[in-house]
Amino acid sequence: MIEVIEDNFKCAKCKGTDCNVKEVAMTGAGLSKLFDIQHNHYLFVSCMNCGFVEIYDPDVLEGHKAGKLGTVMDVLFGG
Repeated sequence: MIEVIEDNFKCAKCKGTDCNVKEVAMTGAGLSKLFDIQHNHYLFVSCMNCGFVEIYDPDVLEGHKAGKLGTVMDVLFGG
C-alpha cells in the first residue's frame, strides 16, 4: 500500500510528486491508553517539496481493520 501511495503521490498544495510515508500507531482513550494498546494506525504522507502532510486511515484504504495482530502482540508482549 505504501508503494502505491508513493508511486501515485501528487501534493494537493504544491503539486510536487516526491513524498515520504510513515506509519504511526497511537493509543486511544480509556483502557487502551491505560494499558498502552496502540490500536489506531495512520499513514502520514509528507510532501518532500513543501512539507504539507496528508493523513490516511489504512483501514479505509484496505477496506478492513488493519493492525489487529499488532494489537494482540502489544497486549501479550508489551510492544
